[in-house]
Amino acid sequence: MRFPLVVALAALAAPAARAADDPKAVEFFETKIRPVLVEHCVKCHSADAESKNKLRGGLKLDTRAHWEKGGDTGPAVVPGDPSKGTLLKSLRYDGDVQMPPSGKLAAAVAADFERWIKMGAPDPRTGTAGVAKALKGLSLDEGRAFWSIQPPKASAGERTVDSFIAAKLAEKKLTPVGSADRRTLIRRATFDLHGLPPTPEEVEAFVSDADPKAFEKLIDRLLASPRYGERWARHWLDVARYAEDQAHTFAVTPKRNAYLYRDWVVRAFNADMPFDRFVTLQLAGDLLPGNANESADELFTRLAGMGFLGLGAEYYKNTAREQAIAEELDDRVDVVSRAFLGLTVSCARCHDHKFDPIPTRDYYSLAGLFYGTNLSDAPLATQAELKTYNEAQGRVKQQEAAITGVLTAAGKAAATKAVARTADYLVAARDVQAGKAKVNTAAKANELEPYFLDRWVKFTDPANASKAPAITKDWFALKADAKADAVKAAAAAVQAKLAALEVPDPLPPKGKAKGADPLAKAMFLDANAPLFVTPENAEKLFVSADQKPKLASMRTELDARKKASPPAPLQAHILSGAGSGMKVYIRGNPATKGEDAPKGFLQVLAAAPAKDFSRLDLAKSIATPDNPLTARVFVNRVWAWHFGRGLVDTPSNFGVQGGRPSHPELLDWLAVGFVQNGWSTKWLHRQIMLSATYQRAAEPQAGNTTIDAANVFLWRGSRRRLDVEAWRDSLLAVSGNLDDKLGGPTFDLHDANARRRTLYAKVSRHELDGLLRLFDFPDANVTADRRTVTTVPQQQLFALNSEFMVNQARAFAARVEKLGPTDEARVDAAYRLAFNRPPASEEAALGLAFLRQPTTPDDRLTRWQQYAQALLASNEMMYVD
Repeated sequence: MRFPLVVALAALAAPAARAADDPKAVEFFETKIRPVLVEHCVKCHSADAESKNKLRGGLKLDTRAHWEKGGDTGPAVVPGDPSKGTLLKSLRYDGDVQMPPSGKLAAAVAADFERWIKMGAPDPRTGTAGVAKALKGLSLDEGRAFWSIQPPKASAGERTVDSFIAAKLAEKKLTPVGSADRRTLIRRATFDLHGLPPTPEEVEAFVSDADPKAFEKLIDRLLASPRYGERWARHWLDVARYAEDQAHTFAVTPKRNAYLYRDWVVRAFNADMPFDRFVTLQLAGDLLPGNANESADELFTRLAGMGFLGLGAEYYKNTAREQAIAEELDDRVDVVSRAFLGLTVSCARCHDHKFDPIPTRDYYSLAGLFYGTNLSDAPLATQAELKTYNEAQGRVKQQEAAITGVLTAAGKAAATKAVARTADYLVAARDVQAGKAKVNTAAKANELEPYFLDRWVKFTDPANASKAPAITKDWFALKADAKADAVKAAAAAVQAKLAALEVPDPLPPKGKAKGADPLAKAMFLDANAPLFVTPENAEKLFVSADQKPKLASMRTELDARKKASPPAPLQAHILSGAGSGMKVYIRGNPATKGEDAPKGFLQVLAAAPAKDFSRLDLAKSIATPDNPLTARVFVNRVWAWHFGRGLVDTPSNFGVQGGRPSHPELLDWLAVGFVQNGWSTKWLHRQIMLSATYQRAAEPQAGNTTIDAANVFLWRGSRRRLDVEAWRDSLLAVSGNLDDKLGGPTFDLHDANARRRTLYAKVSRHELDGLLRLFDFPDANVTADRRTVTTVPQQQLFALNSEFMVNQARAFAARVEKLGPTDEARVDAAYRLAFNRPPASEEAALGLAFLRQPTTPDDRLTRWQQYAQALLASNEMMYVD
């Protein structure tokens, strides 16, 4: 089919247009781009500057129209192409034009501008003074009247999900399609709740169940399985921006126990933890009252959820410390406000929010709750267990110190003995350097220790003369042809000065004592010192024969003490301490402080806070029926995770720039019911999944498509592509390779033979695994409210060529070959395993024809293995109706 030029041009223009309208793109502009323009650019590049005869380069950056026009040197920005336009080049100081002239901005700023341009350069400023005259958001009074800030309204009478949907369908003149068949329903529900396909046995049992409540029983069974928590924990982990390390890894230690937070979320969903408690434990579990008799399991429940904050952004602080802290605070404010409230509070970091009723002071009131807190570790063990462990470790350290003491004494004795022969070592070292003898030969001839002689040879290398201590200056000053008497005299002088020093206990390089005499460091303690002895070298070279049995006995005792010690208690990564409050940072700059911002909650949602508002108060302000956002936001997330689209299509933005609910009464009804039913997520699943709306077939209908092609009003089911976790896990399940062990430390996806669920794979902010990145896993540096879906050739190349896919194909073929005596029976079994249905006659015929073809010498796989791989790589494995 030919592609008309006008359509092609429209398609090329579409990304920029969509970006301009996309609330998330506009939000990026408001938080990352506009503040930089205000701070560094508009003074010289705006209509206001032009009116004052201060315009530079003919370039104005205060509206979209102005930067599209560009300046004297051409367009400032070409949407979608960072390689063109003058603005980004000038920010990078790439060329003659360098902006701002006061100094190059941080590389992160240029990176933000590059990302913005790639987005299509979204910019809502359509007026004539877009920057200089900033947009003004809603006032607090106006904000309290906004739909999402109004309390959810209960509906009169008995209502159901379907009653709300039906009313909207009638309003829009849409006709709903019929119910999906039972094979489709069990596959849809099992993937939704478990992220795995049902087994053939489960499918046949459901298909043949004549009970009118068969689907209800299915949902209850799925919700009762531990597989449910694994699936739904992953959804929340996207929102929580869960990861086990940092994007900026310099001097930042990976979080070895990060998996405890992931396992906590799994347990919380499986236990149907009330959502208000789910919120509170993630924000302030450490501030809830505990007791001395708390069990390890109770401690896990109370503290491990704080990984929500404890695994957040962490920046290197030796340079620009206050800026690094400000970035960490912004991460916490952002994830808390988006995840639980659906508000973009971070947009108020540099200025009052341009759209929502959030003044800058509110941002710093929230940030102040975290200012001065610490990322720390909390042991998940009882006081008695900690006491036992610490006492055992004390005994281990005591024995280690005793062993080190023996070795240190031997090393010190050897060094003391060597000091007395310093002159002989120096003379012998000179002979070795002159090529007159080898180290071992010279040591033996002069009855010296080869170890110390070798160190003296290296220490007195002429290349080290400039950094040698003063006592060796005369020695380094000797000429190559110096007389023997002069050499001996210089050596004797060094020995005399060394003999006056007290020989310190030898320590490894990392243990050099602060404040030690510089000369003692240079001669005894530095790694390159001539008389440096590690405990390891002392044991190898200087422990006497009569001491070795004693050392062996001491080591046997050390091993016994280690074995007797209980394992170290697990440590939960938490945020600890009370925030100290903050002042407003003018334009977000930590160096320019303004008015006090007392710790507290958003003014539009609450009255004046208590005098010493805490993180626990914050949790209570969020996790309350009186908060109009919390239940609505979570209910909408759950709806979106079921249907692929929320009732509000911007799950983390319920503000002015967010979407409006397609079914506002339904959203409120679900939110009210959710709270009234104990904040139960499983109750919510049942309300949604037992509806006719959820159970509709994913079939097109021409008349409906004309009115509602995007299926916003849910007249049919939606075909959806599996995310990478469900897809990979399905491949393992179908091939018979899935290890369904629950919880525990992470594994590496680089291992082609890894068999655990993808939930348990390592998630890195610094270097995300290639498989996750290829299949649209979200950036764990920021909270993610949905998965993007891309289709690129590399995805199919992975399905065709990766070792992982080949391994699953081999296992699938081996499994299927055991399930029937003939190829006909095996093809049938393969379809039932992979797709939960028997093959159509055409599919069976095609498969059998393929299997009859002979292999060639170049074939890597057998015919059955090739067929198995074709099934696993098919679209039907990746999509669910």
